[in-house]
Amino acid sequence: MVVLVLSACPAGLRGHLTRWLLEISPGVFVGVLTKRVRDLAWERVVELSKDGRAIMIYSTRSEQRLAFKVHRHEWEPVDIDGVRLMLRPHTGDPSAGRPRSGWSKASRYRKAVQQSAKRRGGEEK
Repeated sequence: MVVLVLSACPAGLRGHLTRWLLEISPGVFVGVLTKRVRDLAWERVVELSKDGRAIMIYSTRSEQRLAFKVHRHEWEPVDIDGVRLMLRPHTGDPSAGRPRSGWSKASRYRKAVQQSAKRRGGEEK
C-alpha cells in the first residue's frame, strides 16, 4: 500500500501519477505498487515537483509496518531505536508551548482585594 501526498506541485506530475495511483483528493494518491515501481514513481516525484513538497508513506516489513520518504518538507524523518518518527523543526520562539508569564486575572483580582482590605484596615487604626 502506498499513500503519496503532494503540495504545490505541477498538474503534470499529478497526471503522471494517475497512471499507477488513484487520486482520492487533490494531491492525495493511494494505491498498491511493487517496490521497483514505487521507487521509480518517487524518483519522478522528486524530479518533477519543482518547488512543491511530497510525502510518501508505504508498507514495509518492519515493526511499524510502514516507512516514509519526504521531499522539501520542514519535518524530517528520524530513526529512534528502530522506530521512524517525524522530527518537527524548532520554531525559534522560546515561549512557544509555554503558559504565559505573569499572574492570572483571578489571582490579580484576589491580590487587589487583599491590598484594599489592608489599606482600609490601616486607615481605621
